Amino acid sequence: MEDVQVLSMIAGGDQQALAEFYNRYESRLYRFIKSKLPDYFEAADIINEVFLEVWHKAASFQQRSKVSTWLFSIAYFKTVDHLRKTRPDNLSAEQLESIEDDAPAALSGLIQQQTADQVHHCIETLKPDHQSVMQLTFFEELSYKEIAEIMQCPENTVKTRMFHAKQAMKKCLHRLLGGV
Repeated sequence: MEDVQVLSMIAGGDQQALAEFYNRYESRLYRFIKSKLPDYFEAADIINEVFLEVWHKAASFQQRSKVSTWLFSIAYFKTVDHLRKTRPDNLSAEQLESIEDDAPAALSGLIQQQTADQVHHCIETLKPDHQSVMQLTFFEELSYKEIAEIMQCPENTVKTRMFHAKQAMKKCLHRLLGGV
């Protein structure tokens, strides 16, 4: 059954449809949220909030994007709200938008040389918006356009955040390799 059909059933109050939808997306959403939060219980709480919002707002889905984009958007903003409450975000939107994305192609080579633990460690050191862009791009395989929809920002902002994330990842991985 297609995601749109399942959402329609959820909008009609079908709890079984919500359970099916939960089973489809819970692990992907959990990985996405957990990549930004240090606490497993906080991530699980946000998952519950996301699916509660799906239950209440399934009828509001207007099919302007994929269901997964809509769902990750909810998860992203729930996570951002939680992070804002627990620690201030020191990123300036103007600073992020003022830099072009010209990251070196060598990053992909560095990532391939590292173990999963090293890459995971470096991702955890990124700022929340940078983590989100990396996670959605490389692990969820979403386009910059889809990520912009999820994060409700211009596509160029996503590119700028990716630039900064790549630069930070490059530095972190270089340090782990024993470089300068």
